Amino acid sequence: MSNSPRAAAPSPTDLLGVRSMLSEEERAITDTVRKYVESEITPHAGQWFEDGTFPDEIIPTLGEMGLLGMHLEGYGCAGTNAVSYGLACRELEAGDSGLRSFVSVQGSLAMFPIWKYGSEEQKQQWLPDMAAGKKIGCFGLTEPDHGSDPGHMSTRAKKDGSDWIINGAKMWITNGPIADVAVVWADTEEGVRGFVVPTDTPGFTANEIKHKGSLRMSKTGELVFDNLRLPADAVLPEVKGLRGPLSCLSEARFGILFGALGAGRSCYETARDYAASRIQFGKPIGGFQLTQQKLVKMAMDLAKGELLALHLGRLKDSDAGLAPEQVSFGKLNNVRVSIDAARTARTILGGNGISHEYPLMRHANNLESVLTYEGTEEVHTLVLGQLITGQNAFS
Repeated sequence: MSNSPRAAAPSPTDLLGVRSMLSEEERAITDTVRKYVESEITPHAGQWFEDGTFPDEIIPTLGEMGLLGMHLEGYGCAGTNAVSYGLACRELEAGDSGLRSFVSVQGSLAMFPIWKYGSEEQKQQWLPDMAAGKKIGCFGLTEPDHGSDPGHMSTRAKKDGSDWIINGAKMWITNGPIADVAVVWADTEEGVRGFVVPTDTPGFTANEIKHKGSLRMSKTGELVFDNLRLPADAVLPEVKGLRGPLSCLSEARFGILFGALGAGRSCYETARDYAASRIQFGKPIGGFQLTQQKLVKMAMDLAKGELLALHLGRLKDSDAGLAPEQVSFGKLNNVRVSIDAARTARTILGGNGISHEYPLMRHANNLESVLTYEGTEEVHTLVLGQLITGQNAFS
């Protein structure tokens, strides 16, 4: 019979002790980003959401903190491991999904393809300023009529001498209205190609999409290309075909599978604190069985999501690497867990849950978009279904 001392009770916000599995550097990054979000973002996020504004003034700070393209090497990027990037995304999304989306699009969708597939000249021209927050990027793939089916995109790029002429449009583009550069994917005679497009190029227009009920603290736009002429060196030279944009989406989805948990945790912690102080029938509602059942389910689901995210992050940092199907697993599971936490937490707060004094409805509305962008539930389900059965159910 063991005489070892009883282990200390776990934290109510870390039931499985995931923090103890992190390195000292990973914990330091987590704490630094969390402190910044709690002091500079959370107090204002409700108003920014209500006003439908993104606080441009924070962008230089994000650059100074090394959060833009933080998992990339060189060119002024921080060069952290994948887990650190994921943890930073989690803390940013605890503030607001729009904040994490800005950082994720900048690093994983705009900087990553230039870093991975660009020429040395393209890297030198754009990456240092993007890492510092001096230049903003966006990613043009989704189209008005082709969201989940990029293989049938309508945007076309044709050769005209040594130049390229692009015509078409992209829709629901995060950072589009404030971007200095767009990584645009277009169909060509040689397959899908990526283009690095300065947004001041004649023929480029970015129209802001307003009247959104979700991701209101995020600048979203429609990109229109009207006989947009680019020089030959605007094309990303190291990739052809859908492999290029799909690899970028995997990078962004990795940030989401961590990030969504931040929004879920914020909802859980809000509900837990509220349940401890809200008095009904003569005692705190946290003392009632049904409230405890809700809190326990949220805590368990989020803890399992944290373990999943950390496991996938360790795979990404390992020699084995992370398969796209595993990214789909993480994105599908952890967004579901987080949106369930947002909805359940709202019920614990009752009528107060719809007030922007609390973050619950804001997170719930944001997560409705996170649920469908970077691959809908259906798309990720069919990705896993094809892996499991060997049958392609997309068509």
